[in-house]
Amino acid sequence: MAALIVVFGTATAEAQERPRLETNEAYVEEVGRTTALQITDATGVFAFVLEGLPSRVKVYPTENYYYFRFIHNGTPYAGSIRLAPSDRDQGRVEFDYYKKLTEWNDAMDSAVHAVLDASHGVQVQQLEPLVYRVTCASKSVVFALNDLSGVRPPPAALAANEKFLGPIFDESGVRFFFVYNSRLKIFHYLLDETVKVADDLYAASGTDRILIGRRTGFAFYRDHHVDRKILIGVYEGNSRVNNYFDGPFDQLPENFIQGEELREAILESDPSVKGQIDRLGNFSDGEGRYLIHPYMLYRKQQDLNRIHACARASVRRLATYHRCFVVEADEVVDARDQRARWPKKR
Repeated sequence: MAALIVVFGTATAEAQERPRLETNEAYVEEVGRTTALQITDATGVFAFVLEGLPSRVKVYPTENYYYFRFIHNGTPYAGSIRLAPSDRDQGRVEFDYYKKLTEWNDAMDSAVHAVLDASHGVQVQQLEPLVYRVTCASKSVVFALNDLSGVRPPPAALAANEKFLGPIFDESGVRFFFVYNSRLKIFHYLLDETVKVADDLYAASGTDRILIGRRTGFAFYRDHHVDRKILIGVYEGNSRVNNYFDGPFDQLPENFIQGEELREAILESDPSVKGQIDRLGNFSDGEGRYLIHPYMLYRKQQDLNRIHACARASVRRLATYHRCFVVEADEVVDARDQRARWPKKR
């Protein structure tokens, strides 16, 4: 009888882990519903979002954004609640939402941004380190920020002259190690394989050095010299529409940056911003964060081939080899480009 109970318990546990089913029927009915919401009232929309959440939620992304989506009278909206280090202990919370972007309409022309506090009827209270209670009207939600303070890369994953700046949990569900090469003055995002990688990586045509995520579109390069995978590309369409798969540039580990390490690395790599950024890379004029975007935006897999060609040609020149995995800034966006300042997603 005991054996039967064990088998039954195991079967039940496995059944609980089966995939969730989504149907077109549910989608059609959702987009067809007539809904009531004063969409231009930021505080009212914030109350609506909070009411739809359970009493406790986990904020996975390391820039402390809790993302959400909803459909209102046939129009999809996306947005976020953010508990930024500069706001949360002062009783403030950032709130953004906008009509979801598409490749045929990527203009951010309907975005609503608000910093809410007690003057708006919103209270933010710290319960313990990285745990906050947010209250609006009669609804309170506890936001548990992602504590990755104990996460470190394996020593063998770092190349000479590289420094680990912090762990990143991207909104895509993929984790990275954020590193800086002081000799070459470049940054990398390394795939964190100390945990299960939430993607199916397949080899690009022509080389198994380049691996592409079937779900995310993230492209990685298998380093010739170090046992690791470096993020080298993000699908351009995902970047254009500011979705979950636009890459980790907007999920820096702000809760885990030690002292002046990030600012010093940025200024060493780009002295032109001296006196303009704080220790987390935020511009002093409040117009966004310094953009660290070493990976390319690709449209076709073949676009990634030049990185492989560079790596093969440079494989014996270890001093400069890792420069192959950083694209020029003007290939992506300027460090103060609008995309670095978009209301955060999705």
